[in-house]
Amino acid sequence: MRIALTGATGFVGHHAVTHLLASGCAVTALGRRPAPHPGARFLPFDLDGPAPDLGGHDVLIHAALSHVPGRYRGGEGDAPGDFLRRNLHGTLRLFDAARDHGVPRILFLSSRAVYGDYPPGTPLPEDLPPRPDTLYGQVKHQAEQALAGLAGPGLTVASLRATGVYGPPVAGLAHKWALLLADFAQHRPIPPRAATEVHAADLAEALRLLAIAAPADLAPGLFNLSDVVLDRHDLLARYADLAALDAPLPPRADTSRISVMPTDRIRRLGWHPSGLSRLDETLAALVRGT
Repeated sequence: MRIALTGATGFVGHHAVTHLLASGCAVTALGRRPAPHPGARFLPFDLDGPAPDLGGHDVLIHAALSHVPGRYRGGEGDAPGDFLRRNLHGTLRLFDAARDHGVPRILFLSSRAVYGDYPPGTPLPEDLPPRPDTLYGQVKHQAEQALAGLAGPGLTVASLRATGVYGPPVAGLAHKWALLLADFAQHRPIPPRAATEVHAADLAEALRLLAIAAPADLAPGLFNLSDVVLDRHDLLARYADLAALDAPLPPRADTSRISVMPTDRIRRLGWHPSGLSRLDETLAALVRGT
């Protein structure tokens, strides 16, 4: 299986390439600079430029996003026009090129942000009409729609609506919990918060399943991806035990206000998330890096 993947130097892309290579796939990493993955072929690509020749690949996975470092929602910073040009127009050029070069399957890493401003606690199944209330969510939704419009004989498409992603740190990239853990270690006040999360390895496995194990007819090609509701209180309690820290924990959050995405569709393809079994492994890696 020959897979082209954008965003290989990012956090999610790094873990996806690692998992796909370990699964025996031949991976071409598309990006502005080579990804540090022995065994992956490099193909120059920039969302601002022309799409590369993707001929010969069985699958395109588009996971790249140009954004302000550390931010997705609000990732446009003070340049919404540039954000839109790169992440929507550049994405559409890439999809069209993959179709024109005969790639038979295109997968898009979308986001739960497409659901937008539903009231807290609203379940978010795939058939719920999107109501994106951020530019990030709007771009993801428009790209989903454009990709769905390309589906037809010889071309299967799917979008994976992922929640927050955590996992072991990647060299050279700031970890999503770096500031939170630093504030905790310095005994700074931390407000209560809970959020849905999925481990990066579980996301990578979902991409693998959609790439090589899913049936050709995926319509409608939308898949939620989420796993656990993680309260900061529990996250920091586990971290404190591993790091031997004596710091005050934040109050527990009201988890009844969390809007959960059902994942029945991706589970029917054989996806089995790891729950919290990998959380301590991730936190231990962060402790070793401090």
